[in-house]
Amino acid sequence: MKLVILGGGGFRVPLVYRALLADRSPGRVTEVVLHDLDASRLAAVCGVLAELAADVSDAPTVTASTDLDEALRGADFVFSAIRVGGLGGRAADESVAAGCGVLGQETVGAGGVAYGLRTVPVALDIARRISVHAPDAWVINFTNPAGMVTEAMTAHLGDRVIGICDSPVGLGKRVARAAGVEVADAWLDYAGLNHLGWLRGVHVRGHDVLPDLLADAERLESFEEGKLFGAEWLRSLGAIPNEYLHYYYFTREAVASGASRGAFLLDQQKRFYDAPSLESWERTRLEREQTYMAETRDEERDADDLDGGGYDQVALELMHAIASDKRATLILNVPNRTTLTCLDVDAVVEVPCLVDANGARPVAVSQVPDEGVGLVTSLKVVERATIKAAISGERAHAVKALALHPLVDSVAVARKIVDTHPLLFGGDARRGTA
Repeated sequence: MKLVILGGGGFRVPLVYRALLADRSPGRVTEVVLHDLDASRLAAVCGVLAELAADVSDAPTVTASTDLDEALRGADFVFSAIRVGGLGGRAADESVAAGCGVLGQETVGAGGVAYGLRTVPVALDIARRISVHAPDAWVINFTNPAGMVTEAMTAHLGDRVIGICDSPVGLGKRVARAAGVEVADAWLDYAGLNHLGWLRGVHVRGHDVLPDLLADAERLESFEEGKLFGAEWLRSLGAIPNEYLHYYYFTREAVASGASRGAFLLDQQKRFYDAPSLESWERTRLEREQTYMAETRDEERDADDLDGGGYDQVALELMHAIASDKRATLILNVPNRTTLTCLDVDAVVEVPCLVDANGARPVAVSQVPDEGVGLVTSLKVVERATIKAAISGERAHAVKALALHPLVDSVAVARKIVDTHPLLFGGDARRGTA
């Protein structure tokens, strides 16, 4: 089976390859093609993958190409993890937003809109070319903003593009551990959009263990989200929000922190790419995980919280379920159909899905909490306004997308962001990697 990784020079590609090396199931990936526009980054990552595979018999072959059409031909699966504008673009998104007094996080608020404006045109071009050169391939999208980009790509790929994110799975693992159950035995009742969802139940053999966890403050505040939000607020919600909702519930504090994750990662990863090796990659990866969302915490992350969802494992499970027609239930980004009543059938949502050879189909969930409906519907309007602006290239649509975002909520600020951002509307935003 052939897997093509777009953004193949990206820092997290070795995570995917390491998961493939450990996979010994029938129908596993035997050929990996890395595509990137930056040949030097491709060479750096290929070197790390060679070290990973050094003592592994029958490891998947790895080739690299800067020619997208060539890379795509014959693909069974395409994994998209591109970063348009590179980490320099992310740093610009964050600094411009901060300079305008609003949140600059890369997928949330002004930063997320700016990232989407750059990314959607490239993602649409990729989708068109996949439909020509690999029409039977399944596309797994990890490119952020994941929900928005997945929805845009459905215009050319339909249900053959599926978005993934490790945040809901990581949340499920941490909550299950705190509740004293195995996540593999649990049904996670989760609903929302990418980076905007709520875990409303953890069902084990027909019993929901979440209410007991919510009633126990000590256990509730023993893991990442409990520390972020606090037991009192979680009890008020009656649910466990995705960690990214911290930016909505504690907006002033997040803006005041002034943290720029993009600038940190840009400097950190430059050191790796200047002297790439498996050892330096492992060291850099651990530092990256330890400092994830550091602006929201007063202390270092616990070792247990470093065990996130593992997007590499999500991607692997998704590929297995489709390729082997082996049923699995995964939280994915797919068209809504009739799952969430607050959104239309075509809106891409993040919910549990049943996956098999026919793809991914959303299943019934407990809906978005009443107090979250406004956020979800507002953000879907923003996503679609951003897609329209990205396709049309019209400044007015970009201003509208930003002004409608609840974390911007000002036409004047939206205009300032659009007019001062160096990579929007005429700036040079080449496609790079995460």
